[in-house]
Amino acid sequence: MAEVTLKVNGRSHKVVVDDPNMPLLYALRDDLGLRGPKFGCGLGQCGACCVIIEGEAARSCIIPAIEAVDKEITTLEGLGDPDRLSRVQAAFIAEQAAQCGYCTNGMIMTATALLARAPHPSESDVRDALAQNLCRCGSHARVIAAVLRAAGEG
Repeated sequence: MAEVTLKVNGRSHKVVVDDPNMPLLYALRDDLGLRGPKFGCGLGQCGACCVIIEGEAARSCIIPAIEAVDKEITTLEGLGDPDRLSRVQAAFIAEQAAQCGYCTNGMIMTATALLARAPHPSESDVRDALAQNLCRCGSHARVIAAVLRAAGEG
């Protein structure tokens, strides 16, 4: 058992890690009470647990919490708040890019990381970036429109 410090959404948080393989997702949800990242597949394949680590979209269900020590971690909650949404969050609302909403966290986090490194992506770039984020509802067309809208506003 070890106490580690995670830098999440601009603040340092002490977390007790009792298993060296404990996923970062568990620390974020169970210890810090963050609800943006979701448990989906537990295998890093669906994207529901996506966070941004050091500027890159990452699957928090397969990254041990101890590997995230001293790295900048951003969750959905760190992008904005109801009074001041990020441009990606606002675009998702404007395009009504959520149906059931389970994939929305992963889509927004992946899109945010994409726009940080490629501010004006093509539709093909957006499709490629989001290809590994699963959505069973079929809202992909609206998600892509939202990301392109956010790119146009950036």
